[in-house]
Amino acid sequence: MSVLVTKRLELVPVTVSLVEAVLVGDRARSEQILGATCPVAWPNRALIERAFYASLDLIKRDPVRRLWGDRVMITREGPRRVVGSIVFHGAPDGDGTVEVAYGVEEESQRKGYATEATSTSVEWALEQPGVHCVRAATPPWHVASQKVLERCGLARVGERESPLGDLWEYERRRSG
Repeated sequence: MSVLVTKRLELVPVTVSLVEAVLVGDRARSEQILGATCPVAWPNRALIERAFYASLDLIKRDPVRRLWGDRVMITREGPRRVVGSIVFHGAPDGDGTVEVAYGVEEESQRKGYATEATSTSVEWALEQPGVHCVRAATPPWHVASQKVLERCGLARVGERESPLGDLWEYERRRSG
């Protein structure tokens, strides 16, 4: 998987080595692998539980499927630093659907990084063979996330319940 480049970011693929370093809290190794400084609060337990919902064993058994499209957001301006991550919940399912999620560390929020990275990642996903639809979900109270998804061309299509509470569902389909 290649690095995606945007105006201000490099979206660097997540590797098994990076997952291992993150899961054991080895910040120095994570920074070495990425070639960038990690924020003080990144990675944290909440991020790990959301981003790496599969066990390390499952990721190692099928890294191509489990880490499909997952990337770390690294700034291109100034010193290289991690500002967040964007993940898909695995490779496309049987009907060509993938689900995208993202997170930007607190100090880098409200600077457009989420929109920039998500838009590029959604475009990339829709160009991949077998992908017909990109979905995302966000809580009804998370207005900033809703705006990111809408700016990236995803439209609200419904809602669902989850262990975290109600979620609004968004999607964007491949045109043509």
